[in-house]
Amino acid sequence: MRVLGWLLISGLVFGAQGAGQNPPPRPPTANDKCVVCGMFVAEYKDFLAEIVLKNGTHLYFDGAKDMFRFYFEPEKYDPGRKPSDFAAIYVTDYYSLEMFPAAQAFFIAGSDIRGPMGAELIPLRKEAEAKTFLKDHKGKSILKMDQLTLELINGLD
Repeated sequence: MRVLGWLLISGLVFGAQGAGQNPPPRPPTANDKCVVCGMFVAEYKDFLAEIVLKNGTHLYFDGAKDMFRFYFEPEKYDPGRKPSDFAAIYVTDYYSLEMFPAAQAFFIAGSDIRGPMGAELIPLRKEAEAKTFLKDHKGKSILKMDQLTLELINGLD
């Protein structure tokens, strides 16, 4: 009985430590498609973006550009979906190829690097790398997530 009580208490304590944390990204399967364009995303992991919904569903995108199209107009691609359904938003760092929270990214717009769907926003985790990338790849601007607009996203094409 004593062990059972300890297990219950530890579960509550350790479970509480995870409360409020964003759900982690999950690799796509071979059958997962971009919610916006319908492209299979597993072969484009270098540009992968992901939104995790509060209900645990993972939505995948072939790049940050399509992910932000969904972010700004979720109901257009998934009727009834609202931004309040989003639990976490991830993008892939161009250099490390690791997923990280989009809110931490420095996005390069207007570079000479193309993604699976052509012109793409390029996410970088480090500001210094973003500045170097901007120069090396003829980028037009470095933007944070709160500076992005649907008009800017649509203007990339």
